[in-house]
Amino acid sequence: MADDWRNGGFGLYVHWPFCEAKCPYCDFNSHVSRNINEKQWLNSYLGELRRSALETPDRVLNTIFFGGGTPSLMHPDSVAAIIDEARSLWRPANDMEITLEANPGSVEAGRFAAYRDAGVNRISMGVQALNDDDLRRLGRIHTVAEAQAAFDIARTCFDRVSFDLIYARQHQTLAAWRAELTQALSMAVDHLSLYQLTIEDGTAFGDRYAVGKLRGLPEDDSAADMYLATQEICEAHGLPAYEVSNHARPGAESRHNLIYWHYGDYVGIGPGAHGRITLGDRKLATETHLMPNTWLDAVRNGSGERERTELSNQDQAVEYLMMCLRLKEGLYIDRYEALSGSSLPQAKLDDLSAIGIIEQVSGRVIATKDGRAVLNSIIRELLG
Repeated sequence: MADDWRNGGFGLYVHWPFCEAKCPYCDFNSHVSRNINEKQWLNSYLGELRRSALETPDRVLNTIFFGGGTPSLMHPDSVAAIIDEARSLWRPANDMEITLEANPGSVEAGRFAAYRDAGVNRISMGVQALNDDDLRRLGRIHTVAEAQAAFDIARTCFDRVSFDLIYARQHQTLAAWRAELTQALSMAVDHLSLYQLTIEDGTAFGDRYAVGKLRGLPEDDSAADMYLATQEICEAHGLPAYEVSNHARPGAESRHNLIYWHYGDYVGIGPGAHGRITLGDRKLATETHLMPNTWLDAVRNGSGERERTELSNQDQAVEYLMMCLRLKEGLYIDRYEALSGSSLPQAKLDDLSAIGIIEQVSGRVIATKDGRAVLNSIIRELLG
């Protein structure tokens, strides 16, 4: 299975852990700090790139993704230096996708142009809502007008611009979400990531919810109606779902995220970054230190990784199934069987097909539209 990763490709994820403010729903590894030695951070990133490249020589690098946190708080010169170093360490694909996440409140025209000149060719914007009251509830520091202005600026600098929206928010109705999504689709967007609000333990929203102070969340049936409306509206506007929460015009899909969903290899650097790398016939899950200063100290001592775990063939098969079933194209049965050394339970596949939540087509298992709405249940059934 040494070459299985080639089915998905090879990417680089760079985690910038800092934000201007911590959003109450966010459970990502993000921190607020007013004193950031960016030169120190850059040197640490470059050192981790070199360490990682020694293990993965002769790879073609398909994508780079700057995530966070708020990577649009990074100086464009730092972004350029990381891109240049990555290009020198691995063979860059001719059509390499380089994405940077941006918050509308942290960018302006000159900064976007500088990111473009640094080599970024795709922007993913954290808009989250097109309603100022809801933006305040979500703890966002931008307004709708600022988000629209930032999007317009990004469109002048980049051919590919995506943005995120959250639905099933407090006090949101189905009619309001339909109108908001239609407005978003009118903005000449070619990629949307549309997520249902989830209440995570350890977040400010999680704490409020636990004591009954997070009011106005829609009932499960209402949230499900919003999900189904999302599929209908996006498809009617030419942005069908290619993954459970992601919609794109044909050709505008996120190539970096497709590496995850196709179960390829990716190097993850920065605090809290995860990776999957194949070394010989071993596939390793890597995880870095979470806290920024701990990570910096670890890098100075030779490696920012906290741990790496060898994945068994069965572990890999399970991860492949969980990732690929999220995609419209589904899971390739022969690849699953090659990884696991065993077959999927045919009786369960037939039962799930009979109730219309999966299809078995041309050697693939595909979750139907109805099935993607209950994907976790399908996964539990197949792995149970």
